[in-house]
Amino acid sequence: MNDRSYLPWWRLDNAAKIFPSTSSAHDSKVFRFFCELKEEVEPAALQAALDRTMERFPLYRCVLKRGWFWYYLEDSPLPAVARPEDLPPCFPLYPSARRSLLFRVLYYRRRVSLEVYHVLSDGAGALDFLRALVWEYLSIRYPQAGLPQGGAPAFGVSDQQKEADSFQKYYEKPARRFGLDPAAYQIPGERLPKNRLAILEGRIPTASLLACARSRGATLTELLTAVLLRSIHEGMRVRDQKKPVVITIPVNLRNYFPSFSSRNFFAIIHVGYDFGRNEDSLPAVLAQVKRSFEEKLTQEQLKAQMNSLCALEHNFPIRMAPLPLKDVVLRWANRLAAHGATASFSNVGRLAMPKGAEKYIRQFGVLTCAGCLQACAVSFQDSFVITFASPFRSRETERVFFQELSRLGLDVTLTTNIEEEAEQHVVL
Repeated sequence: MNDRSYLPWWRLDNAAKIFPSTSSAHDSKVFRFFCELKEEVEPAALQAALDRTMERFPLYRCVLKRGWFWYYLEDSPLPAVARPEDLPPCFPLYPSARRSLLFRVLYYRRRVSLEVYHVLSDGAGALDFLRALVWEYLSIRYPQAGLPQGGAPAFGVSDQQKEADSFQKYYEKPARRFGLDPAAYQIPGERLPKNRLAILEGRIPTASLLACARSRGATLTELLTAVLLRSIHEGMRVRDQKKPVVITIPVNLRNYFPSFSSRNFFAIIHVGYDFGRNEDSLPAVLAQVKRSFEEKLTQEQLKAQMNSLCALEHNFPIRMAPLPLKDVVLRWANRLAAHGATASFSNVGRLAMPKGAEKYIRQFGVLTCAGCLQACAVSFQDSFVITFASPFRSRETERVFFQELSRLGLDVTLTTNIEEEAEQHVVL
């Protein structure tokens, strides 16, 4: 007897609760990691690797369902299928007309892509899945290499650890609440039709970029944030400079609070610069960015932010509000929050694969669906890949950004998805 009432289910973590209510065709809350191999993808081997990987990530078998008060995840018998890439990047993963898994695995030529609905996981959690998938694929595709089965990344981490809600583990009732952020400059421009994304990918030697940042006493993320702020400022009119340019930056809380969770466990910090009141030189902007990072990237500040957000979930009137009312309130809150940010930048950091796998991999990359301009970065060996995703026709900000890096003495190779320039590589 198949009794559906006993299917395993999971509550959404604190960060995930806002995504179902605020997802839309132009902002699907879907992000993508990709691995570019040195040889064409073999579909049968990829499917076999996906089957193996699913055994180690049971949460990825879930679908999203509506309850009376909250959305929740429920185990599903739906199969995970690796398929050719035939959809625009970061296409919605939660269509209301039918149930679907909250991720997809795609392949195109030498690339294997994992797209994930943010309800399921954040970037760090999804990266564990992709690394395990690629490892399993390589062990199947190249049996002569002797890559051991069961040697995939995250081996030895229990299902309970991967499925844990780390927000609840570290939550303490806050002493104060955070208010709304002031309005930030919004990049204007004509949007692409049919909710398409313009993607511009830049590849830079990691060693030279790291040396460039260190020579200025900064981290990679600090330097690239400062360059992005100045690139946005380049396209601002004088009257626009009454508002600051603000970059939102996701922070992996696992770096501050021990966690092996494959679910969401991140915070957002805001790093801004008021060009109307301050000089626009790179040293000046970089100095302010460094101060912001020092002030906001502390365990105390991140814990306070985490507690403030979790407190809403524990508020009794909010908990008792029916889901349709929560949807309306969360959509309104999301629109207000969007006015406090100009663009987003996420540096996933250095990605490593177990010994033996590197020789088959050219690079990794990451991008996310964009309601506004989004930049994401990841490094693998000596390849640092920065990918911009934008809903706008104009890519002037992105071009200025990479030109600025080129002026700093960096060798930048660009790839774009726009038809008239697709598959072309341009060295600035």
